[in-house]
Amino acid sequence: MARNKEGLVLLLDVGPTMHNVLPEIKKVCSMLIQKKLIYGKFDEVGVVVFGTQETDNELTKEVGGYEHVVVLRNIKVVDGDLVDAFQELPRGNFDGDYLDAIVVGMDMLIKKYQATNKGKKRLCLITNALCPIKDSCEGTKEDQVGTIAAQMSAHGMKMESVIVRGRLSGEGDQRIMDENDRLLNIFSEKTSAKAVYVESPTALLGAIKTRNISPVTIFRGDLELGSNMKIKVWVYKKTSEEKFPTLKKYSDKAPSTDRFATHEVKVDYEYKSVEDPNKVVPPEQRIKGYRYGPQVVPISSAEWDAVKFKPEKSVKLLGFTDASNIMRHYYMKDVNIFIPEPGNARAALAVSALARAMKEMNKVAILRCVWRQGQGSVVVGVLTPNISEKDSTPDSFYFNILPFAEDVREFQFPSFSSFPASWQPNEQQQEAADNLVKMLDLAPSGKQEALLPEFTPNPILERFYRHLELKSKHPDAVVPPLDETLKTITEADPDLLSEKKNVIDAFSKSFELKENPRLKKSRKLLLREKPSGSDEEVSYQDATNVLAVKPVKVEKIGDSSPVQDFEAMMSHRDSPDWVSKAIQDMKNKINSLIENFYDGDNHGKALECLLALRKGCILEQEPKQFNDFLRHLFNVSQEKKLRNFYESLIPRGLTLISKSEAIDSEVTDDEARNFLVKKELKIE
Repeated sequence: MARNKEGLVLLLDVGPTMHNVLPEIKKVCSMLIQKKLIYGKFDEVGVVVFGTQETDNELTKEVGGYEHVVVLRNIKVVDGDLVDAFQELPRGNFDGDYLDAIVVGMDMLIKKYQATNKGKKRLCLITNALCPIKDSCEGTKEDQVGTIAAQMSAHGMKMESVIVRGRLSGEGDQRIMDENDRLLNIFSEKTSAKAVYVESPTALLGAIKTRNISPVTIFRGDLELGSNMKIKVWVYKKTSEEKFPTLKKYSDKAPSTDRFATHEVKVDYEYKSVEDPNKVVPPEQRIKGYRYGPQVVPISSAEWDAVKFKPEKSVKLLGFTDASNIMRHYYMKDVNIFIPEPGNARAALAVSALARAMKEMNKVAILRCVWRQGQGSVVVGVLTPNISEKDSTPDSFYFNILPFAEDVREFQFPSFSSFPASWQPNEQQQEAADNLVKMLDLAPSGKQEALLPEFTPNPILERFYRHLELKSKHPDAVVPPLDETLKTITEADPDLLSEKKNVIDAFSKSFELKENPRLKKSRKLLLREKPSGSDEEVSYQDATNVLAVKPVKVEKIGDSSPVQDFEAMMSHRDSPDWVSKAIQDMKNKINSLIENFYDGDNHGKALECLLALRKGCILEQEPKQFNDFLRHLFNVSQEKKLRNFYESLIPRGLTLISKSEAIDSEVTDDEARNFLVKKELKIE
């Protein structure tokens, strides 16, 4: 038996009052099975429908009663056939009795699992609870529900009740609805059951727990309030981002007739030497390297382990602060929940006292947490009290990770009040904007809030699961259009927009709308290439192609644009040798220009190259190379008596690189300033 294997029985009301919502029930049940095929392929599911004309269940045959209840599918491992079975749900003609369905479902779980699988047996009831249940032969209806709840707890069963109300179910007798709500609430009080009420197809889609995730602690130990005060706590994840299932590589190389082919793709990597591409470098000769400027710094695994910060496992209180000091946008990552150690009454009392004191004083706690021994990181977070509304549930804390200084992004924006009066909205414009915001309120007074997070599924994931199920049966199927239920999550409500059209029109009329013309693309590059005097038109496509030309990797400094070539070579980061090569090539280019210095064109080009070399040596922290080269140029110029060359260096500030410009330089600021003066005197 799989460790997290779940046994689930779906109890579906198909009576006359549920006919309008049956299409949505088919969708949500199909989605449940689709997810189980991915995440819980060993789970077992049974289906019971009630409100049918027929009766087909074992209890009717054994003891009688339990009429209009049909076992549509016995408890079996999930498969694709079950998804198809939901498309053929019967439409009943009789008012269903949900208590009969619950008893039939319990009987199926007991006979299937006996005393095993405790905590993994679940009932899921979907009904509108508009029809009365039958009177009990012994005692009241409340006594009957209490007896069923006691048996449910004794066999380790859980139950979820999804009650469909509002526009999905239509009107009903309020007295009967109140009675059914009261009876279902007894299950919540006496056993592991919960009831949720939904009023829209979207809420119904998110109301059923489609994936069974077993809670796992991330920390068990002491919450250290001080050296002599500790509370035993357990920490669980409260929320976590649901991601796409892991997609695996698939190979179609196996013969189609091979039934046992796994079609698995195994990936193996080889590392080869740069000097000898045919030589494979074994793992013991490989080492990780980290970029540091133009060079790669190798760090061995032993060095990495030595430099790692290795804190001890602990959760320590750093202090308390006002809740107003911790902004909501500071919260990072997932939310964790701190609960007292189960079965520890003293821990529960201490947590409750601390939580209630913090709530009363409007305080939060700042903690330093290392969840496990050997963890390489420390988190600092805020602990917020969570006072329980149920006597059976102890008080707890919510924990959110806070950012460090490096994690914060400070963006400064000017205040709207700093704009001129002509840019400020008048009273009419402000009122129109206020009305627009009120119109789009997801929680209007007197109505259920729309798109509640706990009932709103991720539309991207839901669409993926549906398409995956479709592709499993029809490999060539195209992507279907977006489902109407998912559209309500991703698009504005068309009924609301139609109903509040006057508000939208009033907002539009309150503001002057002007077209923002698109600026034309620059054609400088094209005009350079265009022959002089040509009247040939250049299309937008041609302009795009010219602008999108992939730059060519520069490997040497040419004659036409030496400065640009030098900068391109300095920007290469695939090897640290490029910086040395670029500097040496530029030196050679300057020497070549100096040798032909009497040519007027070379005068300015040599100075520009020398300026670029100086800038590059400062950026790459290579001041010695430039300073030695500048001294070398002086000696060459002195031999050739090129007085004009040094006169042109003075106004451009072309002197030695000082220590204030590059920390590795051995030249002081005074030496750099006096360098050209001394050289000028020598040349004279």
